[in-house]
Amino acid sequence: MSLAGQNLKHLRKLRGWTQEEFASKLGIKRSLIGAYEEERADPRLEVLETISQIFKVTLDELLLEDLSQTQGVSYLAKRRQLKMMNADRNIIQFVPVKAAAGYLAGYADSEFIDELNTFTLPMLSGGTYRAFEIIGDSMMPTPSGSVIVGEKVENVDSVKNNAAYIVVSKNEGIVYKRIVKNNKNKNKLTLVSDNPAFQPYQVQTGDVLEMWQAQVIINKVGQQQRWDVDSLVNLVSNLQEQVSSLKKKMN
Repeated sequence: MSLAGQNLKHLRKLRGWTQEEFASKLGIKRSLIGAYEEERADPRLEVLETISQIFKVTLDELLLEDLSQTQGVSYLAKRRQLKMMNADRNIIQFVPVKAAAGYLAGYADSEFIDELNTFTLPMLSGGTYRAFEIIGDSMMPTPSGSVIVGEKVENVDSVKNNAAYIVVSKNEGIVYKRIVKNNKNKNKLTLVSDNPAFQPYQVQTGDVLEMWQAQVIINKVGQQQRWDVDSLVNLVSNLQEQVSSLKKKMN
């Protein structure tokens, strides 16, 4: 029996490529990669030849050998070894907008997380980090399309009042907001936008799946919103009014 399907999946993950990226390199549709890996279809000869060239393996090895067990070292063992080697580099998984829906179902699935693209930032050390692409203008002047790199928050009690977080929840999905803690009702968190045109709202702490405190904001050159002095004064004034209103409600 051909082992091409499982070897394709193994080699792809070894490079850290998504199915979409692998398909692009092979010049085929992403759906074909899924069909090959799930053994619903057999790769064409020209596809196998391209893969053998990319990974420097023979066609016989690709078809007949379990490459995940080559030299007695399994794929999972290699992943663990790689993570240990890079432990001090803070590998950051990137969750683009198109992966947001899948992330809600797969955030705790190590195989899903391994599918995400990764990068590193030299200014970060220690902790666990993840990056999320945001859309919309609720957190202006942080523009839509920015990437927020957040550090994992293990529990609600360690949340810093009025700090910015990526909040992943069952009902609201992935949002980037400031969190205002409710001292009277610890079962709720108030999420506040930097853009005063958006009203604050509350989420149940029991609905929150993950929280990541914002550490770095990445956006494209020329994408940053320009603000004049009057706009900034109005923004600060509106934020102060929102905070005062929230304090009155909590008291």
